[in-house]
Amino acid sequence: MNRKDQIMQRQQEIINAAKLGHRELSAEEQAEFDELQRELETLGGNGDRQPSAGERSAENTGAGSQTSGITPDQAAQRAVERERQRVTEVTNLCRSFDLSPDEYISSGKEIEAVRAAVLEQLQKTSAPIGMRVTADEGDKFRERATDGLMMRSGMMVEKPADGATQMRGASLRNLAIECLSREGHDVRALLSMEPGEVYDNLCRQLYNPTAAFPAILDNTIKKSIVQLYNQVPTTFQAWTTKGSLNDFKENKDHQYVAGGTGEFLKVGENGELKADKPRTELLPSRKLDTYGRTFSMTRQAFINDDIGFITEVPALYATSAKKTIDKQVYSYLYSNRKTFDGVDLFHEKHNNLLKVGSKPTQAAIQAMILQMQKQIDQFGEAIYITPQNIIVPVGYEFDLAVILHSAQVPGSGNNDANPLYNYPINVVQTPVLNALAGTNAAPWFMVAHPNSAKSIQVDYLNGQEMPTIRRMEAPGVLGFTWDIFHDWGVAVRDFRGMVRNPGEVIG
Repeated sequence: MNRKDQIMQRQQEIINAAKLGHRELSAEEQAEFDELQRELETLGGNGDRQPSAGERSAENTGAGSQTSGITPDQAAQRAVERERQRVTEVTNLCRSFDLSPDEYISSGKEIEAVRAAVLEQLQKTSAPIGMRVTADEGDKFRERATDGLMMRSGMMVEKPADGATQMRGASLRNLAIECLSREGHDVRALLSMEPGEVYDNLCRQLYNPTAAFPAILDNTIKKSIVQLYNQVPTTFQAWTTKGSLNDFKENKDHQYVAGGTGEFLKVGENGELKADKPRTELLPSRKLDTYGRTFSMTRQAFINDDIGFITEVPALYATSAKKTIDKQVYSYLYSNRKTFDGVDLFHEKHNNLLKVGSKPTQAAIQAMILQMQKQIDQFGEAIYITPQNIIVPVGYEFDLAVILHSAQVPGSGNNDANPLYNYPINVVQTPVLNALAGTNAAPWFMVAHPNSAKSIQVDYLNGQEMPTIRRMEAPGVLGFTWDIFHDWGVAVRDFRGMVRNPGEVIG
């Protein structure tokens, strides 16, 4: 018995074991069957020898009489493939109506007979035939291929799809051949192609909505971006507010405020409630912009089996997008731009700027807290601001730990009680302020709780915080190309919720 005989005999044993157990092939059996099939196709035909007893048995059980011009190997192979297809179709049909496929599989019924039997059974039981959305084999294949690629690239997949572990070792070429073969392409022809020829076949499927390979790449890229975007260690989201806009037009916010006689008035017995009309105050405008880049899976990357383009490269751009937002937010604080009233964001007129800069000390922090809590609204009324965050460049983290968590005043020889001991305020440290300052003094800030006073807000188009991926065809580019873009805008909502210390040069 040669190697081809051994392969077909083993394939028949796998199918027989599943039939005897009245079940489908397990993931391990399916993987072994497919591997044997690929080896069989690689060996090619051998029409000079006579079929073995095992081959004649396989032909008799599934293929019937041979067709002129087909070798015994091919006939046996087709019999195995037909049986596998029959079992799959019967199982999917029965599961769509919550019926057991075991009886129909063991009896050898074809799909048409099973369909008629299912309809007859439903009529007898008067069971309503309803629409059901189920994941077909194509969807399951894409899911396990996607998770397999992610695991192969070293990314964490919390709940891999069934069979993903078996696919994590598949090369891009083998995955492409599997996808194309499922769509009707001749496997032997694909196996004989050079990787570049396989890639050319894939590129023809760029806009085919049912093509598996491009969809698997899309899903893998999207999953990797979501995972890696959330891991970028930016800090703006720790203290800014998040907003949503539904278009790119300039949005001029108005806020209802009570002023003048807007306070509650005493009403005597049988007295009359006096009417009051709320006023609106114009706040800074908000506007979205689009930011993005393009990347591609080149022909060389495919031939070299380099999967970095679907995990590492998109991750770099996702990281860049989030870091860009981070830099824009801190640039607003550092550059001290003019705000909606034509005055610098931090200015004496806004009562949110310390005159003398220093590093974080107990005295400086207390001065900033008091200055923030003394803020008044447009009509001279108290605001009740609650300080929440201290934003500092890298270099002050340990000093602040001592200041905020020591029971006594640091450096005091009299063991004076520290009024800032466990004060409810968060420390946000960012290297962006160091980079913006360079060799100049690095300012640091105090920001209020957003429920007491606004500061800076980041708006997203329809609230979508994650970048968008779109596959496209770029003229002159030899490869699959994706656009990655993100829509956001950064706006100062109010100057009253922030205080600036000009700081000093950090050594």
